[in-house]
Amino acid sequence: MPARTHKIRVMIADDHAILRAGLRMLVNAQADMEVVSEAPDGEKAVQTARETRPDVALLDLTMPRVGGMKALQEMARDCRESRVLVLTMHDDPAYLKSALAAGASGYLLKRAVDAELIAAIRAVHRGGIFVDPRLANVLVQDVLAKRSSKAGSTRPANILSQRELQVLRLVARG
Repeated sequence: MPARTHKIRVMIADDHAILRAGLRMLVNAQADMEVVSEAPDGEKAVQTARETRPDVALLDLTMPRVGGMKALQEMARDCRESRVLVLTMHDDPAYLKSALAAGASGYLLKRAVDAELIAAIRAVHRGGIFVDPRLANVLVQDVLAKRSSKAGSTRPANILSQRELQVLRLVARG
């Protein structure tokens, strides 16, 4: 008898009901995922995450009441077992960096295709970090800038191995 596999439990937090409905249908269509809760604003997102303890929380940054960034900080503090995947329209690198610094495990633009979203959910559930390929170059440039600024110091500046740099560059190119 095959072992029963655990489904990835997903929470969707977005202020647009039609988007939540579409995401619910997409997620629930996956054999290894199920939507366990939804929230229309940041305050409800934090409350719902505390109650349902999802494996992955899809979180918009622009929501009423408590904004997504504040909700992200509270969820990172109170729901450590839940991984937060930001799903947003904000393609400004400052939002990406702030979200990652606040505890997000992933950052995906809403213009992503459905396969990217499903891949991102699986990646963050496995403990990885997922960054939208359209924004990954920003992180690569930051690492390279830090590396070159430290090159003049007496301390070695090999932050990443050559293979890690190669993978990071390929991710940035999409």
